[in-house]
Amino acid sequence: MPVDRRPSTVLIIGASRGLGLGLAREYLRRGRDVVATVRGATVRGDTGHGDRRTGLHELADTAGGRLTIEQLEITDADQLRTLRQRLAGRTFETLFVNAGIMNDRQETIGEVATEVFVQVMITNALSPLRVVETLQDLVPRGGTIAVMSSGLGSVADNDSGGFDVYRASKAALNTLMRCFAARHRNDSRSFAVVAPGWVRTDMGGEAAPLDVDTSVAGIVDALDAQSGHPGLRYLDYRGNTVRW
Repeated sequence: MPVDRRPSTVLIIGASRGLGLGLAREYLRRGRDVVATVRGATVRGDTGHGDRRTGLHELADTAGGRLTIEQLEITDADQLRTLRQRLAGRTFETLFVNAGIMNDRQETIGEVATEVFVQVMITNALSPLRVVETLQDLVPRGGTIAVMSSGLGSVADNDSGGFDVYRASKAALNTLMRCFAARHRNDSRSFAVVAPGWVRTDMGGEAAPLDVDTSVAGIVDALDAQSGHPGLRYLDYRGNTVRW
């Protein structure tokens, strides 16, 4: 029987910019094929790029057909079901769900508007785990399912306070991922919640000490090192364990 030498494929949810885009670039650099999503409606034409070009579309222009762009608004359950239908029959060595928004970081839990709190929790906690639940069967035995968390999601390490709503949303994400892993405790796949560090992105700001390339290279190294080791881990971009 001939050996299948096709490159493995990674599915990245939320890759139009920042860390998601950096992950797509890093996986391509390492020889993987990538399917990655952008937000908003697209109108596909000859280029397959749609009418809203992002950094991911620019990357696709140079990827030699190894990057496929799909569309998903992560909070839209109908779009998620449609994406699952489009991906039917595909398998992915890694599913990485990257999503996150932040309210005013100075806003305390007593000050935040209810609708803002709900929006952050839906985007940062509920929606990523709905994606995991919906798409997880596309990841075969021995594969990896990861979500982008934050060091601010650690309850044990929260000695300084601040970022009340964002911290709560990432702690909720971590808890939901632990629930998922507990339901799949006999699964041969590797599960991870990832703290990327303080990174210079639109969310992280210019004062952040890490650049995107350094963070994502470390993240991919950490996930590759966990490949083949079942169970859930909370890891930073250096592969170190973060306290829950």
